[in-house]
Amino acid sequence: ELCSIKSSAPSSVKLIIHLVWPCYQYFEITMAIIKSGKVVIVLAGRYAGRKAVVVRTLESQSAPDSRRKGQPTRVLIAGIARSPRHVTRSMSKKKVEKRSKIKPFVRSVNVNHVFPTRYQVDMDLKKCVGESTDGGSGAPKGDAKSDACKALKKVFEERYLNQRDVTSEKKAIGSSYFFKKLKF
Repeated sequence: ELCSIKSSAPSSVKLIIHLVWPCYQYFEITMAIIKSGKVVIVLAGRYAGRKAVVVRTLESQSAPDSRRKGQPTRVLIAGIARSPRHVTRSMSKKKVEKRSKIKPFVRSVNVNHVFPTRYQVDMDLKKCVGESTDGGSGAPKGDAKSDACKALKKVFEERYLNQRDVTSEKKAIGSSYFFKKLKF
């Protein structure tokens, strides 16, 4: 049915339909891909351009569009606000530890504002973020957020310094990608 519409339309309309048509199905594809442990890139907001890991998907309270009813529209992500600096072999242990500091963040983000990558990590971040959120639907607030960030900082720094200890090769590649600064 779409082909008959395109064939009867003028060439300029055909071009527009070709450009716009894949966007209609983007939401369903994205939610099939975005799962806990997936490395994503934040596209909008304060942390745009930063890498993050999906902690969990959050169920939508009320979806006005029947097509998206019951599907999660937000994800809870934990990411790196400030990446670790470059380290070489000639640096001392003390200098390596100092340059390996990571500043994390925790956010609840709309799925349209994250770009899923092909990488996965096997860090268990649900324990760090905890279930003590406002009603179980969103990012931690206040003291819970600062505690979550402190726990995330420990987990991220430990994993960054011990990247060789990851058992699965696929997860090791995802972990090394996650800690590299995105250059654009």
